[in-house]
Amino acid sequence: MTQQTYPAHEGHFSVMLNEVMTLLNPQPNSIYVDGTFGGGGYSKAILSAAPCEVWGIDRDPDAIARGREIQKQFPSLHLLQGDFENIDSLLKSQNITQCDGIVLDLGVSSFQIDQADRGFSFRFDGPLDMRMSRTGKTAADLVNSLSETELADVLFHYGEERFSRRIAKAIVNRRLEAPFETTQDLASLIQRTIPTDKSKINPATRSFQGLRIAVNNELEQIHTALNAALKLLKPGGKLIVVSFHSLEDRIVKDIMNKAAGRVAKPSRYLPLSLSPSQDITSFELLTTKPQRPSEQECHINSRSRSARLRAIKRNL
Repeated sequence: MTQQTYPAHEGHFSVMLNEVMTLLNPQPNSIYVDGTFGGGGYSKAILSAAPCEVWGIDRDPDAIARGREIQKQFPSLHLLQGDFENIDSLLKSQNITQCDGIVLDLGVSSFQIDQADRGFSFRFDGPLDMRMSRTGKTAADLVNSLSETELADVLFHYGEERFSRRIAKAIVNRRLEAPFETTQDLASLIQRTIPTDKSKINPATRSFQGLRIAVNNELEQIHTALNAALKLLKPGGKLIVVSFHSLEDRIVKDIMNKAAGRVAKPSRYLPLSLSPSQDITSFELLTTKPQRPSEQECHINSRSRSARLRAIKRNL
């Protein structure tokens, strides 16, 4: 079968889109869920492939606004604003109790990264925010209020930053002079505090990841969303998940293995109360190991490099 290349939407690349579409294989008169709508790339590809319905979910009001424009071209696209961890209640509010496929991209949208005022990236100077929904505590709130020990734990457990204690101490000492307000303010401190990685990764990368995960409660939300998504699938339905770092991928792997009847070790980063409890065994893994993006895609879109794709199918 000839591989189809799907274009970027206004500079936004849907990561591993060809692989997602090959696994999903959209069919007429089916219902699909794009649980992390973002730029709408997966939704547009699904709707272009078959006469079907797609429900796009996103907690970011900016994403929903972009989706309204896409609806003009694809009337079968329906939009729901909310956290993807509430995927079951959001869909049930629209009388959708089962679907034929669900796609989840666990990464931060390129639109969010490239907007300085969202505060996700150290590449642009902007407010130290990092909230995906524009509500709740910001990264600045955490950086300026957590104790040194709490900060170190966030950076170590969620950012996998081996210099977490050194960075936390530097943050606490610096904020005695003035609170942190911008991304560059924090990034420059981290860059001065720890040695440059030989891989040329910016020294602030892991710390920013850790703070973003903490601000948005990402790991617990992923766990809740995946278990809910499995229960929403019809027989023959597929769940396809694209993750971007080992913490996310471990949770996806654990839950999919558990659903398929494989023994999986729970992620040590989850609270005991949230250890995998999915007892469904009528599932089949479509990927025994994570798929990775092609060299061609990584060349076109460097943000794809760390992507991992896992998929599972409900048989009964």
